[in-house]
Amino acid sequence: MPLTGERKPFAVITPQSPQNNVFNPRFSPDGRWIAYFSSDSGRLEVYVAPFPSSGARWQISTNGGIYPVWRRDGKEIYYYASDTTLTAVEVSARGSEFQVGDARPLFRFNTPNPGADYDVSFDGRRFLVNYSPQDTITPITLVVNWTAEIKK
Repeated sequence: MPLTGERKPFAVITPQSPQNNVFNPRFSPDGRWIAYFSSDSGRLEVYVAPFPSSGARWQISTNGGIYPVWRRDGKEIYYYASDTTLTAVEVSARGSEFQVGDARPLFRFNTPNPGADYDVSFDGRRFLVNYSPQDTITPITLVVNWTAEIKK
């Protein structure tokens, strides 16, 4: 919803068809672009669209991808590829045009939820990854009302 003017809500990004979904939209550092993933092609792929929307969009991933993250200078997008590889793509914007470079695989990691389990440093040289070397995930035990046990 705009903070000034008419203050009428509008969709920031919409899928190409009503039966598809848009997931995890992330604004570029300059606020002019939105990276997201969608099932528009029949599988989950990463896209970039201008903000506000003009109807144009550029596909970032080529063989499936989810959870895009912008490098802080806006010159690269990272995503979790369908083969569990964290992948980088150089991007650049000139006016209303968006240029997409070749996908570059960085490293593989297993995680139960890749969207919440990685982030990139400001310069794109380091990654924080919640890494799980096993195919199975160890459950977490949550203890509630633990202060009552202390009083005993």
